[in-house]
Amino acid sequence: MSHIPRKRFGQNFLQDQGVIADIINATDPQSGDVIIEIGPGLAALTEPLLARVPQLHVVEIDRDIVSHLQQRFPADRLVIHNADALEFDFGTLARQLKPGGKVKLVGNLPYNISTPLLFHLASFGDVIHDMHFMLQKEVVDRMVAPPSTSDYGRLSIMLQYRYLMDHIIDVPPESFYPPPKVDSAVVRMVPWETLPHPAHDYGLFEELVIAAFAQRRKTLRNNLKGIATAEELEALGLNPGDRPENLGVAEYVSLANWLADQHPNRLTARGS
Repeated sequence: MSHIPRKRFGQNFLQDQGVIADIINATDPQSGDVIIEIGPGLAALTEPLLARVPQLHVVEIDRDIVSHLQQRFPADRLVIHNADALEFDFGTLARQLKPGGKVKLVGNLPYNISTPLLFHLASFGDVIHDMHFMLQKEVVDRMVAPPSTSDYGRLSIMLQYRYLMDHIIDVPPESFYPPPKVDSAVVRMVPWETLPHPAHDYGLFEELVIAAFAQRRKTLRNNLKGIATAEELEALGLNPGDRPENLGVAEYVSLANWLADQHPNRLTARGS
């Protein structure tokens, strides 16, 4: 197929056979697995996945690529959902395909929508067994970063709250057509069976993290002014002089749970 990559869809097509094999091996598809691929593109992952499973579902927004895939693969083996992954209901599809079970997600995600897509997928964790995604390396570094590092931030906290994550491999630009201007990486995301640090009010927890990182170079004392006093932070075992990146997921959840139980309206009041 002669397809001109579309910038508005963030299309960079994987073509390195070694990298493709590494991703398939990391995904470890079994014959009984239900797999949904996001952004199949020119079928670099689609074809080897179909060699391992009897049927594959894909979500693709580009109608030209959909037409190509329909001509290339039998409809009973490749089920195509012509849709925007940012709006697609992966939960409903997963429950239809594997009632009471969980599905695997895999894909070379468009880099221009990767962060909002990751947050969209977070709401379907209860029906997902694992996810293997190709992303911009800079994003993967932020996803897996530990506290007190320059890459650690809101994305790290919100994803590590829900997932156990591993940086699998790095992928150079020449592995794609056209080569992107950035390095890439593959990440494995496995939803926690039981959240290690459950928030009493997830929305409040999320708002707290946003507030804490509003000005990254400032201290918690400054960023959380009106939310928690220095004395209250100290009583919770936190250092008001720390910067937001110094706190781990457990500490943010602990602070959010204290707010939810003792002062649930402080964040709302501060923003009004």
